[in-house]
Amino acid sequence: MLFAREGAAIVATDISPEAFQETEALLQEAGADYWFQPCDVTNGDSVSALVAGAIDRYGRLDVLLNNVGGSARGGAVEMTEELWLKQLNYNLTSVFLTCKHVLPLMKATGGGSIVNTASTSGIRWTGAAQVAYAAAKAGVIQFSRVTAVEYAPWNIRVNTVVPGQMHTPMVEARLAGQREGGDVAALLAKRQSRIPLPFMGDGRDTANAALFLASDDARFVTGTEIIVDGGMSARCD
Repeated sequence: MLFAREGAAIVATDISPEAFQETEALLQEAGADYWFQPCDVTNGDSVSALVAGAIDRYGRLDVLLNNVGGSARGGAVEMTEELWLKQLNYNLTSVFLTCKHVLPLMKATGGGSIVNTASTSGIRWTGAAQVAYAAAKAGVIQFSRVTAVEYAPWNIRVNTVVPGQMHTPMVEARLAGQREGGDVAALLAKRQSRIPLPFMGDGRDTANAALFLASDDARFVTGTEIIVDGGMSARCD
């Protein structure tokens, strides 16, 4: 929505068309120029079809924002091999596949900006053993750095937003049940206790960082990260 308000033409996707309906209503209300196509970003053929459809509609892609992910609890011993592979596929392979299909187009049209979403779990212990998620998000950060250097000669910038423990709908809908027996207040208090700032960020804070990295204001910024966590990863206790 922030990108749309800034005048961008939006290519939107979700694995579920039903999940997009609320966002679609907001886009329509804002009078945004948008196009939606379902896509499974862990499937190369599905990603290829999405990108081809976007090019058919708009002729080019200037910005790619990868914002798919989700955590699963478990350490190296407890986690099953199946869940480990699923987590890597969901959180890391998805980024690889979208970049694989978009980079040649950006190269051909003179450049672009790719913004990937990682997590402070990729750089710090954040309170729970979620080893596959942490490894995948660390992988997103290094994938972005390597790709940024490789494609810099073609004016393609690649950066990463690293959100901390945000207060988003997922916290109440899913995480509270997983970690505090459904006690939302207890989970929010635990998360807030890790953050030096006296409030918890939300999706707007992540979006603002992504917008900056995508914009011409960040024209000399590539191969790096913006950590959006209220100072959590800077503290030592």
